[in-house]
Formats: sequence, structure tokens, C-alpha cells
Amino acid sequence: MSEGRHRIVVAMSGGVDSSVAAALLVEQGWEVIGVTLQIWPDGIKPPGRHVGCCSVDAVDDARRVADRLGIPYYVFDFQELFRQTVMEPFARSYVQGQTPNPCVWCNEYVKFGALLQRALQLGAEAVATGHYARVERDPQTGRWQLMRPRDLRKDQTYALWPLTQEQLSRVRFPLAPYTKEEVRELARARRLPVAYKPESQEICFIPDDDYRRYLREQVPDALRPGLIVDTRGQVLGEHPGVAFFTIGQRKGLGLAVGRPLYVVDLDPVSNRVVVGERDEARAEGLEAGAINWVAIPGLDGPRRVQARIRRNAPQAPAVIEPVDAGARRVRCRFDEPQWAVTPGQSVVWYDGDTVLGGGLIGRAVKGSPAGGHTSPVEASARA
Repeated sequence: MSEGRHRIVVAMSGGVDSSVAAALLVEQGWEVIGVTLQIWPDGIKPPGRHVGCCSVDAVDDARRVADRLGIPYYVFDFQELFRQTVMEPFARSYVQGQTPNPCVWCNEYVKFGALLQRALQLGAEAVATGHYARVERDPQTGRWQLMRPRDLRKDQTYALWPLTQEQLSRVRFPLAPYTKEEVRELARARRLPVAYKPESQEICFIPDDDYRRYLREQVPDALRPGLIVDTRGQVLGEHPGVAFFTIGQRKGLGLAVGRPLYVVDLDPVSNRVVVGERDEARAEGLEAGAINWVAIPGLDGPRRVQARIRRNAPQAPAVIEPVDAGARRVRCRFDEPQWAVTPGQSVVWYDGDTVLGGGLIGRAVKGSPAGGHTSPVEASARA
């Protein structure tokens, strides 16, 4: 390590955000090492140019940026880890009637898990990414806090809730003070070769964004036909497999009933897709597991929060309380019913801009607090 300089590993996806993050850290005096994670298994990526993060073409772009910045650059092979911790759980979740968010697992196990450990072995003291998020230490409690960035439109804290205190202490998010437009301008001013590169929105290992095709090819067991029923149990049609549906879905049901219907529940045990009116897809609350507390050490009673149940969903006023003594499961009751509370997705709880904690939605809670009922889907949370 260069004397007087602190070493940091930057995860470079080949996009403008991580490239600017690397550039800013170089200018701040860090000894920067650029790394791209090879996570694309053979047979998953189609031939030809692809602009998604961590793709084969992303390596070329990231390497060109590293050359421009004059920093060393490496590619780390994390294919097997990514398959075990992201791709396989992704497929299993759909078969179990859940709708997963693979970016959460990638952040937890790959980018801020395995990559951080590799960085420490290289003598680095931290890992940096192009995420739009902020990390600060609370001077009163000493806990590391995960907070929303300046550009709330690009806020990525929703997918970062599993990060532990140790991980947060070794994470840097250089883009926290900037808007996306300002990041583009920083890239142009520095003549980075990815300054005008478009953003990628698809799941990185499903470049055509067709997760149903992916499930058919990778998980043949997902093709298990069953019945589509309404909330009274009346049979309305048939489906090719519970895995091909998600809560709140309207299109692609193949029903001709003269009125719009929505998926309101998925029951992998009876292999039924339950549909109903739009209001029947709303829930008064949820129960979540696999809890990770960030700004607080735990939950010992009711607490008022702002809850987010999807990446782009607005925050909803709610009250959370522990289901068990260790708060390993948490019940969340919304002030107003929320649309399409979906097992397998994350729920993240905020106090202002600060992430209190988060977990995986296990089930939607429908009905009033007294005498209410829950959906039949008892999606299992991770151990």
C-alpha cells in the first residue's frame, strides 16, 4: 500500500454510477482498486452486445474507465456464489408463491459479503459502490446508520437493509451528495467513456426481462398446472403454474369474465391462483421475518414508522411490533390499506431518512385488527 494512502476496492459494474464513484475516490486521495464481479454463468447470457451490470460487455467498459483513471483493475469470479445465494433462491421463491428481489441477496452475500472479505484480504479498508445511499455513525449510540441520499428518486436503501453494522462500517457510497443528473455531468467533465451509457433496469441474469422464460428453462417443476379461483372458491379457469404469477397482477390471467380481476393470493400448497376485485388485493398489514435492525439494536414494543413494501413504492405510515420475544418476526399494521403486499418482497422501515431495519414479507394481513384474517400463503423467511 502506498504510504499515507488508504486502499479501497470499488465494485465497477461498467455503468456511469460506479465509474464516477471510482473517479471521486481517486480525486479524494484513495488508493483505488477497480473490480468487476463475474457472476454470469455460461448459458445465461445471450450472444451480442448487452448493457446490463456485470455482463461480459460491462467488463470492457469498466476496464476502459479504470485505464482512464489510471487504477489497477481485476475481475473476480463469483459465479458459484452468485448461483447459490441469488439465482437458486430466486427460482425457489417463485415456486413457493413468492416474488423475490434478487438485488437484496446480491448486496448481502456478494457485493458486501464476499467482495468485502476479498477486499480486506487485499489490504483494503473498505468497499465502495455506485449506490445512491448514505452511511453515517450516530454519535450518541455509536451505531452505523443507513440513510436516504440527496437524490430521493434514485434512493437505493430499500435493497441495502440486510447490511450489518460491520459491513456498514466498511462501506463507502461516494454518490450520496449528488443527483443522477450531476453524476452524468461529473462523468462528462472527466471524459469517462461511459458518460452517456444508458441505465439497465432488468435483472442482471435475465437480460430479456422475461422471468417466466427463465423459470421454464431453469426450473421445470414450475410448470405445474392448477386452478384459478375467486375469493369464494369458484373455479374461473386454469393456470400453467403458481410461479408465473404475482400479487396484484391483472394482465395475462387468460380469463373472460367481463370485469377486471387481479391476483390477490397465491397458494402453492393447493396450487391455486386466487383472483378478486381490486380492493381485495389490498392488505391492512403484514408479517415479516429474516429481520435485520440497522439504526436500532432491536424492537421491544410498538413503534411508529414509515414502511416501504416495494422498491418504487411510496413510504406508508405504519406501526410495527414484535411477534416474538426476540423480534425475529415483526407485525406491521398500516394506517391505510396497501396495494399488493407481496410475500418474498422486502419491507423496509424508516424514521425520516434513516433506515430502522427491514425484513422479508412472509404474509399479508387482511381484515381489521380484531377478528381479521391472513392470507393462506405462509411464505417461509430465510433462516
